[in-house]
Amino acid sequence: MDFASYYDKAIKRQRELEQLLQQSEVSADVGQLSKLNREYANLKQIVDLAENRTRLFTELEHLQKNLQSENDPELQALIESEILVNQKKLPQVETAFKELVEPSDPLDAKDTIMEIRAGAGGDESSLFAAEVLRMYLRYAERQGWQTKILSESRSDLGGYKEVIVEISGQRVYSHLKHESGVHRVQRIPATEKNGRVHTSTVTVAVLPEAEEVDLQIKPEELKIEATTSSGHGGQSVNTTYSAIRLVHLPTGLTVICQDERSQKQNKEKAMAVLRSRLLARQTEQVHAARDSSRRSQIGSGDRSEKIRTYNFPQDRLTDHRLKVNWHDLTSIMDGQLEPIISELKKHEL
Repeated sequence: MDFASYYDKAIKRQRELEQLLQQSEVSADVGQLSKLNREYANLKQIVDLAENRTRLFTELEHLQKNLQSENDPELQALIESEILVNQKKLPQVETAFKELVEPSDPLDAKDTIMEIRAGAGGDESSLFAAEVLRMYLRYAERQGWQTKILSESRSDLGGYKEVIVEISGQRVYSHLKHESGVHRVQRIPATEKNGRVHTSTVTVAVLPEAEEVDLQIKPEELKIEATTSSGHGGQSVNTTYSAIRLVHLPTGLTVICQDERSQKQNKEKAMAVLRSRLLARQTEQVHAARDSSRRSQIGSGDRSEKIRTYNFPQDRLTDHRLKVNWHDLTSIMDGQLEPIISELKKHEL
């Protein structure tokens, strides 16, 4: 790999972006501004890794020279240990650099739309859906990402029947794409009087966020309906027709957004979700055509296999794809997912 060439291109593009970001018309366009800022942050990672690689090489050369000229055995041992540390760091930096400039999955740099739905288990399922949402929000906070609830449907006990959240930041999809699937929980619900352990499920779908340049939707392919939004139990919370229901006629995909006060805002949110669902659908079709025997993890949220079990009585999380257990569910549910996600990324299921 020509590291120097990628570095030079990244530096050149950074300078171009710096000029663009100073233009008033760019600052006024929130969508374009966000896109350019993400590109700039990604380029900064490339530049930092390239410079780190150069620094490691320079340090290694310096340490090798010192080792050759040093006669003290203790100092030689110290220098050799420093050389080993740098030799271990170097391939890690080069791997991270390569993944940025030549990602194995071109969608990895995308922001994400995550859809969490209660599955089997009634009220307990909806309550766990709320805890799963909090787990991912806390993980996003730890990563320095931004989150925004696009749509939600609450249960009577305060859980979620369904919630859709947008997560944006550095390479969000690369971290979260393996979270798609059925998450099973085993525990004694707060509503259980006899102390029995119940099993419930929550479905998580992780979609790469699609921009208009990724996917064009023709106006004639859409059926748009404006309705009044409703709250808990179907009671009206808004007598104006601000809620939006989008139907993509060719596929039948339907999106409803009602959480904003204006039709325009709800329509923009609904379009973002629809584009992401369509992109995920297209991606799944490509994967299926390439390998009909292996179902893609990216998709519509219709999952038949559990990927993970959260066993609270035994304080254990089991990832069934990796066949690996982790303990300390309290920390995991508080968003400390990095060890699990790192292991999933290593195996790229």
